[in-house]
Amino acid sequence: MSRIQDADNPTKLDRLGIWISSLCALHCLALPLLLPLIPLIGSTFFAQLWFERTILTISMLIGAVALINGAVRYHGQYYPLVLLFSGGVIYWFKDIFGHDYEPFTIATGALLIVAGHWINMRLCRQCRCCRNTLLSQHLVK
Repeated sequence: MSRIQDADNPTKLDRLGIWISSLCALHCLALPLLLPLIPLIGSTFFAQLWFERTILTISMLIGAVALINGAVRYHGQYYPLVLLFSGGVIYWFKDIFGHDYEPFTIATGALLIVAGHWINMRLCRQCRCCRNTLLSQHLVK
């Protein structure tokens, strides 16, 4: 597949966004279990707020590019972008309900981010112009 086709195919960015969002959620949910092992690893940057917010910012930027690309070039629907940014805001302010509810807040934010990507992929596959791309044909099989 040529580079032009890769850039025009929004599903690759959606998949990347789903992976990054999922890894971010896994990091935040697994951190309390792995926290006692951090001295053995020799690094505490995984537990730093700046690290979490950096990963979330990267995820949101990739997500915004993917979803805006899908909306503008293919299906014209912007509600996946609302899901993405709602999840990002919930994730960013995960401590607002207190430490006890943090896992639920993280899961809710991550699910909204992943849902935005998933819906965008589905909308792009349903539109007529996306059916002509090689990746969309591969995903339908």
